Amino acid sequence: MLIKLYEDNPNQREIDKVIEVLRNGGIVIYPTDTLYAFGCDALNVRAVEKICEFKGINPQRNNLSIICYDLSDISEYAKVDTTTFKLMRKNLPGPFTFILNTTSTLPKIYKNRKTVGIRVPDNNIIRELVSQLGNPILTTSLIADDDEAEEYKTDPELIHEKWGDIVDIVIDGGYGGLEPSTIIDSTNDLPEITRQGKGELLY
Repeated sequence: MLIKLYEDNPNQREIDKVIEVLRNGGIVIYPTDTLYAFGCDALNVRAVEKICEFKGINPQRNNLSIICYDLSDISEYAKVDTTTFKLMRKNLPGPFTFILNTTSTLPKIYKNRKTVGIRVPDNNIIRELVSQLGNPILTTSLIADDDEAEEYKTDPELIHEKWGDIVDIVIDGGYGGLEPSTIIDSTNDLPEITRQGKGELLY
C-alpha cells in the first residue's frame, strides 16, 4: 500500500492507517531527514526480528537504532549523561544518530550489544507517527544495490514498486535524500564521530 503524507500537514486518516499497521506488528517504509528507511514498532520483537532477517542484520554484531519523538523520550530507552544531553539538545531534531548505552526498557534483542542508536529526525511525518504510536520506531535505511538507479532509493513510487510486496505500507513523503545520518558514539567520556554523513555537529 502506498500512502501519501505531507510533512507540514499529515492527514490524520492516513496516519491512523499507518499506526494500525505498526501496532499489529507491520513494517513500513517512511521518509526521514536523510534517507528513506524501514521501520516497525521498536518494542515489537517479532517485527524487529523480521526486519533484521530480510535486511541481513545480526543484532549481536550490529547496532539497532530507534527514532524517538523528542529529547524527553530518550532517557527512557538510553542512558544519557549531562554532557551528551547538551550535545543532543544542540543538534536534534537533525540528521544525527547518537550511540548510547541501553536501559532495561528495551527488549532483549537490543541488549546483545548493550548499545542503541537514537535518532530524532527533522521530519514531521515520522515524528508524528512516533508520537501517536506511543513507542519508538526501529529505523534502518533501505537496502541499496551499487548498480541500482538512485531513484529506487529516493522516489517513493519506485520504492513501492521494489518493496511493496515485502512491507505493509510505503509512505510517500516526497523525494528522499542519498546521504545517511552522521553517527556519534557517545558511550565514552568524549563523543566520537564514527561516520560523517549529513549535517555538521554543533558542539
